[in-house]
Amino acid sequence: MLIAEELDVPLDRVRVTLADARPELAFNQLTGASNTTISTYTPIRVAAAVARGRLLEAAAVELGSAVRDLTLEAGVVTDRAGRAVGIGALAEKAASGTALRVSVELKDRERFTVIGTPQNRVDARAAVTGRKKFAMDLAVPDALPTINGTVGSVANLDQVRGMPGVTDVVVMSTGVAVRARTFGLCIDAVRALDVSWRGGSAEGKDDASVLAELRKAELPLGLPAVTPSVEARFTFHFRSNSALEPNCAIADVRPDRAEIWSGLKAPIVAQQTIAARLGLPQSAVKVHVVEGGGSFGRKLFFDAALEAAEISQKIGKPVKLMWHRADDSRQGRAHPMATSRVRADYVGGSVLAYKQRHTSVATDFSHGLGEVFTALAAKLPVGDVGFSQTFFHLTQSMPYAFGLHSRLLSETDKGFNTGSMRNVYSPDVTCARELIVDRLAGKMGKEPYRFRRESLRDDRSRAVLDKVAEAGDWGRAMPAGTAQGIAFHSEYSAVSAVLVEIDCRPETVERPIRDGVAGPRVTKAVFAVDVGLAVNPRGLEAQMMGCVMDGIALALTSSLHLRDGHFLEASWDNYFCTRQWNSPPELRIIVMPTTTGKPGGAGELGVAASLAAVACAYGRATGTMPTTFPINHGTLSFEPKPTVPPVPPSPTDGLDHVR
Repeated sequence: MLIAEELDVPLDRVRVTLADARPELAFNQLTGASNTTISTYTPIRVAAAVARGRLLEAAAVELGSAVRDLTLEAGVVTDRAGRAVGIGALAEKAASGTALRVSVELKDRERFTVIGTPQNRVDARAAVTGRKKFAMDLAVPDALPTINGTVGSVANLDQVRGMPGVTDVVVMSTGVAVRARTFGLCIDAVRALDVSWRGGSAEGKDDASVLAELRKAELPLGLPAVTPSVEARFTFHFRSNSALEPNCAIADVRPDRAEIWSGLKAPIVAQQTIAARLGLPQSAVKVHVVEGGGSFGRKLFFDAALEAAEISQKIGKPVKLMWHRADDSRQGRAHPMATSRVRADYVGGSVLAYKQRHTSVATDFSHGLGEVFTALAAKLPVGDVGFSQTFFHLTQSMPYAFGLHSRLLSETDKGFNTGSMRNVYSPDVTCARELIVDRLAGKMGKEPYRFRRESLRDDRSRAVLDKVAEAGDWGRAMPAGTAQGIAFHSEYSAVSAVLVEIDCRPETVERPIRDGVAGPRVTKAVFAVDVGLAVNPRGLEAQMMGCVMDGIALALTSSLHLRDGHFLEASWDNYFCTRQWNSPPELRIIVMPTTTGKPGGAGELGVAASLAAVACAYGRATGTMPTTFPINHGTLSFEPKPTVPPVPPSPTDGLDHVR
């Protein structure tokens, strides 16, 4: 859309492709932190405007006219005499063989015809009809599939190598890899492996032991309050960072070169790390970035690409590596378990102080800023602490005028494979804060919406809060066991607010469904978002819909249960994202008019406020403020799949294989 706007070409004639890893781009080939639109908005427009100028200059020569006498519209340059030439025919002449310093004038916002208009995704139909291509769909000659596992020793390697369709079985640094003609044959072979497993870094740990460790690491809130105060501790359990697309990559490693295909958010550091692992020059490793089937932070880590490269080097053949779904649930990336302790001091109608001490299982920032130097720094004993502290304090703010306020982070336990599931710290920190805001309002005799409104610091924030209160009919009479909740969150130069209604009545909570009992249901959600300038309002609306669904899941249903050093969840059938039965029948997204004139971030923005609003609504509906999330974590509503398949395995056994 940015290119079409500045280049004056039809939107359907613009094609954007993904570049291979390009180390010369340094920090500029990284997808994360809801930063893409913010960071590319001006550079892409400038590039398109430069191209437009060069094309007009080439057309002036071609048509024998002055540049001022030319118009460029719909990809065609026309002079005053009506002579025309398409920009495609001018492209080679417009290109420059040397670097030139030029100046351009970007369009004023009043002249926009593309930016700010609602547009559909160009790949939506292909995605929902199965025609969109992902890493596993690529036809790389002789690249046969593998499935990977962690291993101490394998007693029957030769026997498994002789199974139908199996070409190779090798032990590698992270486990054992089976290469066969199809993924089904791989799974059969993995089931047959007689493996002795080594203990891992989380051996013997469970939810209770990790919670105890977190509490020991909590930073003090300071001296006891001398005024009335509200204080609480909130617990947020591990959450899965598995993407819809299984973790996968293709690798073709030769003695003097390597070629990798994978969905990657940090391809430069992936290329640099793979080259070092293979003992090859970085220039000999070509890394192709393939569109990924979901990520939300997961594909900042390139473990599948690194493993595929190692396997291909060991066996001397191309491979398609795909983790089993259970691998990603149990051994992949999990959003860290955390506690958040909050105390707010008040007198009369004023909040004097607000203190929040957030304690988390260590977040893995080993991808750095997308290249090897910051990645290496993040792995140093103090480097990871520096990354986490910096990120925490840059992203967490206090939107309310609550007197003296402070937020501190403490992290502990590096024994888990962690990542950031659609935001790093904000969902947990914001949920705890908004619940305390509700509690403060009650103690001070104020209504929750009005209290927030009078405490917010700026008009832009108040506008989104007012909009959801108005559109959601805040304060309407509701039956016992149901309630409204409202919450606010600001981040990435954007502001958001959400109002939800929840039904916690017994007949709703206890209604049977296929996976057990339903639990509370959010029946209505109204979300208002102001990103400053929405480049594509329809895309922004879709992102906020997804954020609302994720927020509902984090509040009510989605978590990993840790027992004996492993997570019990093994696939989507027992990891409860928001399903049809607990998604709100009434959902409205309101994109606010342009305010700042510059785009903010949105990919992660809506999760925090949605989680917080559902939590606040639950507290008002039940009369008890929730302090453990998700709310249903204490109820295990499924029979866990085994961690080790029985021997001999059969096709009906639960877990295909264990990493």
